[in-house]
Amino acid sequence: MQGVSGLLTVYGPAFGQALLLTWKLTAISFAAGFALGMVVTVLRLLPLPPLRFVLTGYVEIFRNIPSAVLLIFIVFALPDLQVLIDYEPSVILTLTLVCSAFTADYLRSGINTVSAGQVEAALSLGMRPMSIISGVVLPQALRAVVQPMTSLLIALMLSTSLASQVPFPGRELTALVAKIANDSAAGMLAFAVAAAMYVASGLLIAWAGASLEKKVRILR
Repeated sequence: MQGVSGLLTVYGPAFGQALLLTWKLTAISFAAGFALGMVVTVLRLLPLPPLRFVLTGYVEIFRNIPSAVLLIFIVFALPDLQVLIDYEPSVILTLTLVCSAFTADYLRSGINTVSAGQVEAALSLGMRPMSIISGVVLPQALRAVVQPMTSLLIALMLSTSLASQVPFPGRELTALVAKIANDSAAGMLAFAVAAAMYVASGLLIAWAGASLEKKVRILR
């Protein structure tokens, strides 16, 4: 315990800043990825086969490509195409694309839980297709995917460690651990502290997700 307290005495503020940066990257990437995933989901519902084909390809590509590979492509390959993106936006873009693909996939599963009878009833009432999607289908789909979206948010939070692979302006938890390990012999203790912060953050997200699911759960 003395070792941990000594480590926090020296690096406590740095750990606090690293945790806040981790949360910042998580929040921005999740919000942008969720919004983009919603747009992709809605567009895939439109009766336009070419658009569906393109968006299905988008989902499959970014759902199955490793995040580290995508980050390397954005940071090192795009400049060859005269597209320059700073390191922080590159990390956020990487996480956003991956999050949007999984969001679109989960929402599609949630939409499949909505009975066709409800859509037919809405059509019989004269509702427009977009009104049915926004007012009938999506609200129920969102309620059905709280748990997988919670798991996605936790996975996204852990994936912010990608920032340690590029010269990022600021250090998130994994990058901070690497620096402490290089500068001192406290690498294992630093890893333990960072791991505890990751676990605490994951448990907090899981608790919030479980509470939300209880409130919006659809009883069948």
